[in-house]
Amino acid sequence: MLSSAKSGGWTEIAALARRSEPAPTDLRFRALVGGAAWSGLPARVRARFSRRLAAGSAVTYVGEVTESRRNLVGALIAQACRVIGAPLPLDDEVGAAAVVTVTEDVATGDQFWTRMYGRRRGFPQVIQSSKRFAGPTGLEEYLGAGFGIALSVSVDDRALCFRSHHYFLALAGWRLRLPAWLAPGALTISHIDRGGGWFAFVLALRHPLFGEVVHQTGLFREHVAPDQEEPCHD
Repeated sequence: MLSSAKSGGWTEIAALARRSEPAPTDLRFRALVGGAAWSGLPARVRARFSRRLAAGSAVTYVGEVTESRRNLVGALIAQACRVIGAPLPLDDEVGAAAVVTVTEDVATGDQFWTRMYGRRRGFPQVIQSSKRFAGPTGLEEYLGAGFGIALSVSVDDRALCFRSHHYFLALAGWRLRLPAWLAPGALTISHIDRGGGWFAFVLALRHPLFGEVVHQTGLFREHVAPDQEEPCHD
């Protein structure tokens, strides 16, 4: 089902290219969900995920964590994931500043995502990952130590959703799909428009035995630098 959706998406890209009106700068996310589903997203969501960054440029989103909870299993999983870069929240603080920066991998055209979550005590938690348009689902997220997640992308209730299809290890040219019993659970990340330029980034990890073990919501908007700064004079 995923393959047919992808195939249809690339066919639609070719059709768009033949039309006279200008196409979005980056059609890769559109291709993954299909044109009909894509058109059901709010315009601001489509704009964010249609932006192709130039070499050396970045887009930054600023906001705060508004909701965060973990049960004991979720806390243990988050601690165990430190070996691959600590991609899950290490505490349940809310109200702290959060920053997400997206840059382009100039060599491959893929994307680097850096997330920074402030803490009342100690250094902020920094999470780095690379989103690559590859693999059986068309999108993969690489975290660290060869660990990655194949993601399926869909539109659900006007939200753009990324769901873990499977987890894998990729080392020295080898790729090993992890069995379900070794996986931390089903991961869902939702991008939900909140109006006025704001959007919610919702992360939920659900374990087959222990239910939802991690849930975090961040509220963000794009940080836009001034178009022109006043020159400094001595």
